[in-house]
Amino acid sequence: MSASTAPRRIGLLVCGHIHPDALDLGGDYPPLFDDLLGRHGIELTTYDAELGHLPESVDECDGWLTSPGRPSVTDDDQWIADAQAFVRDVVGAERPFVGICFGHQLLAQAMGGRVERAAVGWGVGAQAYEVVAAEPWMAPAVPRFELIASHEDQVVELPPGARLLATSAYCPNAMFTLGDRALGIQPHPELTAAHSTVILAARRDLIGPGRADDALATLDRPLDRDLVAGWIAAFLAT
Repeated sequence: MSASTAPRRIGLLVCGHIHPDALDLGGDYPPLFDDLLGRHGIELTTYDAELGHLPESVDECDGWLTSPGRPSVTDDDQWIADAQAFVRDVVGAERPFVGICFGHQLLAQAMGGRVERAAVGWGVGAQAYEVVAAEPWMAPAVPRFELIASHEDQVVELPPGARLLATSAYCPNAMFTLGDRALGIQPHPELTAAHSTVILAARRDLIGPGRADDALATLDRPLDRDLVAGWIAAFLAT
């Protein structure tokens, strides 16, 4: 492989684990993101942020990605505070950073935005997101995309200077950039309809039977996982 086509070495900050009932559908977050992004020239190095294992320097990798996680970024845990501090260092050093779900919220909170438990309840199932602003790395350009959602918290106020890229009826601040090197995406490009089916069943009482059934009815819709994976890879290469 030539230098021009060498994979980008991206550090994956693991901020939680997929529901154990779904582990047989491709494993935990590191293999799921490896499967999603490996075909786009991304090579992952994992750091278990939830256990306090963070990089010593933002220069250890070419860019950074955070996994989803079941904890709330508003929890008063030291590892969350440390992860936010690392995110601020990454943004300050202008290294490429992509936050997914928990990571999207972590980026917003670390940089002065606000995250709260959504008053409308859980966002689950396949959700449609309207693109309200496009960037060159969002190619091919589309007016909307669909991905799996699975979250109870959401970003209710973007950080100062952020640019909103995509929104949904349930989650107004679904995707944003902060400067040219930091990107937050609330939904899950790494999850499939099969993952959502299992997670909805496991969390049915927590989510509410009515909302869980409504979400299950959305899972026959095509998902734009590879489209968004290409966007992420292009963004990390900027």
